[in-house]
Amino acid sequence: MKELAFTSIRQLKEKLSKKEISSKELLKFFINRFIKHDPKLNSAVEIFDEESILSHHKPGGQLDGIPGLIKDNICQKTRITSAGSKILSNYRATYDATSITKLKNEGALLIGRANCDEFAMGSSNETSYYGKVHNPWDLERVPGGSSGGSAAAVAAGLIPWALGSETGGSVRQPAAFCGVVGSKPTYGLISRYGLIAYASSLDQIGVITKTVYDNALVLSIMAGKDEKDSTTLNGSNLDFTKNLDGKIKPGIKIGIIENALNAEGIDNEVASALQNALKELEKLGAKIEKITLPTMDYSAATYFILSRAEAASNLARFDGIRYGYSSSKRDSLSDLYEYTRREGFGDTVRTRILVGNYVLSVGHAEHFYQNAKIVQSMMRQEFNDAFKNCDLLFAPVHPTPAFKFGAFAENKLAMDLQDYFTCSANLTGLPAVSIPCGFTKNNLPIGFQLIGPNLSEDLIFKTAYAYEQSTQLYMRHPNYD
Repeated sequence: MKELAFTSIRQLKEKLSKKEISSKELLKFFINRFIKHDPKLNSAVEIFDEESILSHHKPGGQLDGIPGLIKDNICQKTRITSAGSKILSNYRATYDATSITKLKNEGALLIGRANCDEFAMGSSNETSYYGKVHNPWDLERVPGGSSGGSAAAVAAGLIPWALGSETGGSVRQPAAFCGVVGSKPTYGLISRYGLIAYASSLDQIGVITKTVYDNALVLSIMAGKDEKDSTTLNGSNLDFTKNLDGKIKPGIKIGIIENALNAEGIDNEVASALQNALKELEKLGAKIEKITLPTMDYSAATYFILSRAEAASNLARFDGIRYGYSSSKRDSLSDLYEYTRREGFGDTVRTRILVGNYVLSVGHAEHFYQNAKIVQSMMRQEFNDAFKNCDLLFAPVHPTPAFKFGAFAENKLAMDLQDYFTCSANLTGLPAVSIPCGFTKNNLPIGFQLIGPNLSEDLIFKTAYAYEQSTQLYMRHPNYD
């Protein structure tokens, strides 16, 4: 049965329908995969017991009997949802996130909680209260973040699919570091109800899978309007798999963002893999056009300011009064607030809250927050203008392959710049998908991303699927038999 570890959702569904394996056997198989291999990876905070998983199972549907792993900042009713933080380590969700409800309604078996950077703040999965996650291709390296647990588990064949979340690239970057597919949908396509907020105007739930088809399938299930989230877009019964035929759209024009491709600090092996990916897309029939997006050079700074500002507001609710961790030092109300937040939050979260309050403070808001909003608006316009001449945009996901733990311990700014290539899609609300495109000589994965106009998931997936089928890179995986 070990071949099931790296089998796609589509293939697993066929095996289940032909009764080559039962859903209970499949569930037991993947639980045992975690028991055997996850002590080395630490990709999951918790794997639920078989009985409780099956008690939540609704037979029938597109994911009937297919296990999946959920990032620990997405609410599952009666389960602890800690967002990788001490301050919520004892919080049990009283409701299901809308995305979880939709997945359950399609028969998915939700196997556990994926480890993640605390409150989804990080690009390396080193900030989790539950310890760092290891990259399955090299245990001394990071898996990326903040959805590192989700990406590592899928890459190691511990689970066929997982949910992550994105604020500045937290699905696409770990997917690229781990050699799997990661999607960030159009803002509003997936409900945020039940997603613990980091920066509400940027956050989106995304999907990590081995293949493009599987990613399109899971994303289709979660998409649609939700009365509980006013930012969701109209649309129902979406199927992003229907046009995946291995061919790209005739005459498709893909714009290469040159100031991203030629950015300072891009590793030579990454640059080479990106060029090979472009050649492959051209072979498939794409027309390549070089473009420049000047505002992208300011995306990291803009993201830095806006995300921290929203984090300061969103995380103000964690005060030790209503739920979660509460400090025993409570001589006064102000003491309770101070010690709860000091003891409950990690260094990265506390720092981002402090920065957020600073950029929103009187005398600074107009210089930082307001200017960042202006740049964000300019960025949206610039991307929209680019799509008048191009169908999709091509860009790197990461400047270097997965780095070693502690590589940026003394240079926090360099860590923040890990979002340089990805955060523009979050700032503009545009959809983007990360696809594997090669490996370094040390066997570390490399990825690229396709970015499209709003609600262009169909076209992105169609193009990504054609590339994937042409290269067959998804067949390569780390040795976790």
